[in-house]
Amino acid sequence: MRQSKNTIAIITMMFLFGMIAFVTNLAAPIGVIWKNTFSGNANANTIGMLGNAMNFLAYLFLGIPSGKMIMKFGYKQTALYGIATGFFGIILQYLSGHCTTDIMGFAVYLAGALVCGFAVCMLNTVVNPMINLLGGGGNKGNQLNLIGGTLNSLAGTLTPMLVGSLIGTVSSQTKIVDVNIVLFMAMGVFAATFFILSFLPISTPGIKGNDNSHMDKSPWDFKNFKLGAIAIFLYVGTEVGIPSTLFFYLSDTTARGGGSRLDEATAIAGFVAATYWFLMLVGRFFGGMIADKISSRRMLTTTASIAALFTFTAIISGNSITFAIPVFTGKAFAVFNLPIAALLLMLCGLCTSVMWSCIFNLSVEGLGKYTALASGIFMTMVVGGGIMPLIQNLISDHVSYMASYCIPLLSTLYILYYALSGSRTDSK
Repeated sequence: MRQSKNTIAIITMMFLFGMIAFVTNLAAPIGVIWKNTFSGNANANTIGMLGNAMNFLAYLFLGIPSGKMIMKFGYKQTALYGIATGFFGIILQYLSGHCTTDIMGFAVYLAGALVCGFAVCMLNTVVNPMINLLGGGGNKGNQLNLIGGTLNSLAGTLTPMLVGSLIGTVSSQTKIVDVNIVLFMAMGVFAATFFILSFLPISTPGIKGNDNSHMDKSPWDFKNFKLGAIAIFLYVGTEVGIPSTLFFYLSDTTARGGGSRLDEATAIAGFVAATYWFLMLVGRFFGGMIADKISSRRMLTTTASIAALFTFTAIISGNSITFAIPVFTGKAFAVFNLPIAALLLMLCGLCTSVMWSCIFNLSVEGLGKYTALASGIFMTMVVGGGIMPLIQNLISDHVSYMASYCIPLLSTLYILYYALSGSRTDSK
């Protein structure tokens, strides 16, 4: 009976892995709707990316407090708080489509995006250790976390594809109500997960906070951590900024965009962005297989170099060179000519897939008892996923989409510097 309940709890946690990616990756395709709602504004792309920014801004405020919530309430209760918060955030996004004015609707949507960000932050802090606990720790717990990570990537792959196909041809008349079915799905999963988890008797071992009284230093005193925190900030901005801006670029059917004036532009953009996330899944899978044979420094050096090369080539090629690619539009597969820049940026998903783990490993090397505190700081650095894409799309508004990719390019060059030099400890 106990085993059966644990199985149900594990399956529930797996759904949460998927929901974390689903809610996070909802921001870019919905952002396209708001971008076109305010298409007359000179900063339309920046406006469209504000929902994503609010989502990630939550990490700045709740990254470290989420860990303290676990210490006070335990894993299960913190997870329930996170699920309830996420449900409320989705409701706010739904209500934004029923406001009397666009300005009011956008304000409500941003509030919903921020609330969802709080939820995702709490769930990110809880899910990995909780599923490890349910699996009994050790190899079994690690295996379950890897499976959960795969489901997370799968949800990240499907979300832009699903929303893009629902939107179809986006215009200033396209509204949030056009994707209500996606929001209803999210509400349903959150509600079901809350109900199931609340009745499961999950025991949480005693959690004791770390005694910091004997700590005479902080993680910031270590050069490899200090520079690594910057690298994580820039990495998350790159991971999110590449596909999010790519979605905007390919859904834009004006002369500035890469949508080639196709009626299915938004669906195509969703498919390409989804492929980026799918390649991240592939990269994580194969990266995990060879991680014990290749050092984090070498892996990060290689992937950062390739990502920088792909991004630079995309910038200089722009719309001038196209390639034929089969695309699923939500109804059927069809072949479309897309800018080769889109292919190069899509392939960056293979590179970004392993960067987080590599940067984290190099950053905490030699930290010892300061590692736990460093992990909490790292969680706040996830806010880069909101700030950097916002800057990137400000550039896309006032210069061009391809020019905006100088932000991911400079970020990957810094990450390359970190891999080659900045990550070395004082003893090396």
